[in-house]
Amino acid sequence: MWAQSPLKYADRAKTPTLFLHSDEDYRCPLSEGLQMFTALKAHGVPARLCIFKGENHELSRSGKPKHRVRRLKEITDWFDKYLKAE
Repeated sequence: MWAQSPLKYADRAKTPTLFLHSDEDYRCPLSEGLQMFTALKAHGVPARLCIFKGENHELSRSGKPKHRVRRLKEITDWFDKYLKAE
């Protein structure tokens, strides 16, 4: 399983990465997102972790409206920072 884990290859990553995670998402455990975020930061990769309290895997479709708005803002701000030409 280790050979298939993205965590094994974190030292090769260079792409800025935004993690959007819900603390009640049982399909994608928060601990795994935290591990990858920490590994990328340890290797100097720009990364941001946003945790949505009280949300689950369905955040983008059925999350609280204020969380869905914040999620969209996080994404657009990230794209503005890393994808817009200077």
